[in-house]
Amino acid sequence: MSHDDKLPRPYGGSVPEHEKPDTPVDGDPVRDPGLPEHTYRLTDKDPKSERRAERYVAGMFGLAILLLIGFLVAFVVFGLDGSLEALRLSNLALGLTFGGALFLIGAGAVQWARKLMADHEVISDRHDLSSSPENTRAAAEAFQTGTAESGFGRRPLIRNTLLGSLALLPLPVVFLLRDLGPLPGTTREYTIWDEGVRVVHDRSFEPIRPEELNMGSLVNAMPATFDDLPHDGPDRLNSRAKSPVILVRMPPEDVTPYDGRENWAVDGILGYSKICTHVGCPISLYEQDTHHLLCPCHQSTFDLSNNGRVIFGPAARDLPQLPLMVDSEGYLVAQSDFTEPVGPSYWERDEYPR
Repeated sequence: MSHDDKLPRPYGGSVPEHEKPDTPVDGDPVRDPGLPEHTYRLTDKDPKSERRAERYVAGMFGLAILLLIGFLVAFVVFGLDGSLEALRLSNLALGLTFGGALFLIGAGAVQWARKLMADHEVISDRHDLSSSPENTRAAAEAFQTGTAESGFGRRPLIRNTLLGSLALLPLPVVFLLRDLGPLPGTTREYTIWDEGVRVVHDRSFEPIRPEELNMGSLVNAMPATFDDLPHDGPDRLNSRAKSPVILVRMPPEDVTPYDGRENWAVDGILGYSKICTHVGCPISLYEQDTHHLLCPCHQSTFDLSNNGRVIFGPAARDLPQLPLMVDSEGYLVAQSDFTEPVGPSYWERDEYPR
């Protein structure tokens, strides 16, 4: 028996009489051309070509495994020093490894289907959407036949490399979840405010004296330690996002502090986080007559004369207040870091007691 005699016959067996060429269909003047003669591929006729194609497909899956492992290594290794150059190199390495792995898995599956799986032409008649029990059984049998013809069970090299690459595929996604932000419980991370840190203008970085602030004024400020941070890297960006404050001045008799906050103001000058506690928008829309601060994003409103209390909008927490004092040279400084988390709220953050 020749090798051609062992080749699989077209799916579904012989062609029925009514589907053979030149046979008119009832009610249709156009003759059915029928199925063309099946052309066997080189891998169907040559066992060496078949094995070579199998190794080729398995090689792509194996290389995808190496690239996925390289993605995990690049994620851990690159960017450790926080420099901008390292960040760029990290993005390049992550993109090349993960993108290459996805490409190789897809290309390997395509080559497997084109060169090794059965490629016989089939006829599929139109039918109602609902399937009869007979059709359901036939579909199950066709699935079993397709599984057998794909060679998934009898090609362990391809099967194992494919399963290995697919098993590693979710790991980059898990690693990338770490880039969504700090872990719960560490989001506050203690801003760079600290005892004795001077309050400076957010653009000129000039220190601020109490007498420079007029009644009813609002000043955007930063900690003086911000200018000491490296100009490249995440530390400066994170501090820029968490540390901005606003200074407002109002008549001291208008201030009604919580217990323990009586000495947090300096002659009616109060300091609050500039970051809204709803979703983190920067806020500085101040109404001096009511002492209300409005967030432009979702209209959360805070009463700065009453400890930054939320009086309107979706914000769930009061605006964090920075305790202020004056140093020996007459400049405004912080008494400490914020005593509560700054930034957006979520369920793990305790609300400051009112």
